Amino acid sequence: MKKEWMTLRVFLNDRISYLAAMLLMIVIFVVMMLLELNLYKGYVHPNTIIYYVLLALLCMIGWLVFDYVRQRDFYKELLAAVENMSELRDTLSLHTIVTSEQKLFFRLLQKMHTAYLNELGKYRRQQERHNHFVLQWVHHMKTPVSVIDLLTQEDKVDKRTVHPAELTGSIREENERLARGLEMMLYTARLDKFEIDLHIRRVALHEVARSAINSFKKMCIRHAIFPKIVGEAYGETDEKWMTFMLNQLLSNAIKYSKHKPGTKQLIVTLRKDKDKDSITVSDQGVGIAAHDLRRIYDPFFTGDNGRTEGESTGMGLYLTKQVCDKLGHELIVQSVVGEGTSVTIVCQSGGIHKLTS
Repeated sequence: MKKEWMTLRVFLNDRISYLAAMLLMIVIFVVMMLLELNLYKGYVHPNTIIYYVLLALLCMIGWLVFDYVRQRDFYKELLAAVENMSELRDTLSLHTIVTSEQKLFFRLLQKMHTAYLNELGKYRRQQERHNHFVLQWVHHMKTPVSVIDLLTQEDKVDKRTVHPAELTGSIREENERLARGLEMMLYTARLDKFEIDLHIRRVALHEVARSAINSFKKMCIRHAIFPKIVGEAYGETDEKWMTFMLNQLLSNAIKYSKHKPGTKQLIVTLRKDKDKDSITVSDQGVGIAAHDLRRIYDPFFTGDNGRTEGESTGMGLYLTKQVCDKLGHELIVQSVVGEGTSVTIVCQSGGIHKLTS
């Protein structure tokens, strides 16, 4: 109620000159009528009415002139801003604000301007991140292309030194790297239209894990990594996006385990609780330093390990986190340097409804 009264008071305060002009007209009218009635004993001369009308018009014109002079500079600035605005900051170049309505409008304009700049900045950062990712992706894709080219050149130079099966296997390995890079690029582009490419249903997570591991079977054999699936679980999720996330986690697990000597294990553990199902990818790789853990979801952040691993893009966990957030899933990372890393995706009951909230 106080707010309404304050609004009314502000409204009347902006029209104080108009009210004063009306009050003056009323006072003049009353005085003239009293004088006329006293002079002519109950009779009002027609000239008196005409005289009063002329005085009222004069007061009205005087008020209009005063209000025009008072707000003229504001309208000039507003018109100049509309016609000559060339940059965003020109919208805030109003300095001769007079009324409370104008002040309130200017505050609204400032807030809209700030919100617009924030939204524009967000899209600019997204564009910069996208451009950075494209450049980095092209750089990484040049490596397998160059390797394939070298392998074919070696075969042409001396076929006796290159075994056909070995050559085919090497080319297939580089081709797989190209395919994974293309897949990451494709899914990154789809993130902007995530809701369009979405199909939620009850998914057998152990089957998705088995399929994902099969796609990395040759890499695991090559680097003496033994994968294992433990348990079964089902989750309300999108199978395609879940496969994409598991591919990112398995790729990271292999990437940061393959250089360790001896045999290594890669364990995918599935757990089923009352209100949530989870899938955990655990490796026996180099692990993540404690000071890097808080930044692992930042795009392009590779940390200490990424600087020594030439294939690292710093996008795997970032994309996985983005997809988890959109699906209403939880992502948990635990790691010990020199022992390995465990990454868990938790499909919480009802979490998927965040998509529509």
